Amino acid sequence: MLYFSHLLPDEETKEIIKETGMGLESIEFSISENLDHLDSCLLAYEKRLEHMECENLILHGPFLDLNPMTFDERIREVTRQRYEEAYAAAKKLGAKKIVYHSCHVPDFYLLIGWAERMAQFFEEFLADKDDSVEVLMENVLDRVWEPLKETAERVNHPAFGLCLDIGHAHCYSKDPVQQWAQALSPYIRHVHVHDNPGKKDSHLALGEGTIPVQEVFDKLKQKAECTYTIECSSYEAVMRSYDMLKELTKKQEKCYSNLANKKKEMRKIV
Repeated sequence: MLYFSHLLPDEETKEIIKETGMGLESIEFSISENLDHLDSCLLAYEKRLEHMECENLILHGPFLDLNPMTFDERIREVTRQRYEEAYAAAKKLGAKKIVYHSCHVPDFYLLIGWAERMAQFFEEFLADKDDSVEVLMENVLDRVWEPLKETAERVNHPAFGLCLDIGHAHCYSKDPVQQWAQALSPYIRHVHVHDNPGKKDSHLALGEGTIPVQEVFDKLKQKAECTYTIECSSYEAVMRSYDMLKELTKKQEKCYSNLANKKKEMRKIV
């Protein structure tokens, strides 16, 4: 399933949904002011979704000034509160997934014990929740993939997984994006898609930067259940990315289908 970020005016968003059938990833409930007035914002946004004829939704959770692995209990409580408010919005709107940032800031926070504290936060956050909404952690400024993998390994809940942002990995990490995709593949449930030249998080259309897109998708070819969000802020960039992404995911589905057929044949032989 393909999505695109709600970064465009509603009329352009409606046009893209009508033309492509893509779902929407909303940033509406990543904004603290909207969370402070959650009920009224939910009512208003439900009407906007109806107007845009959006049938498939993902939410992007809050992130500014928040930190799940903080050593300050009060900051941790505020982070939990904001995450809960956004999660409630996801449930109310029927969103299939919600994405939260890793919130790691290199050179400021040490990675020693980071995965353990992140896993503890998400274990506690998910303790009273079912698996109707997937809760996904996204890489942002992260320079290395190992702590995210360790966090995913530690969190024992069916709703938890990772969102790989290929643009962030490309410009903030020295490790190739395809290495991120391969290493994190077992835990990746969603992918944020945009391009850049490798030095700035510019959110360009696919093919306008230097990400080896085909090689990255080759590493994800067995992830038939994976979803993708185009994170570009112009109509033209969204549509260019959609055309490329549609072809890439078709190849991916074909590879997965061939693999599934081979497994069936092997079972027959056994």
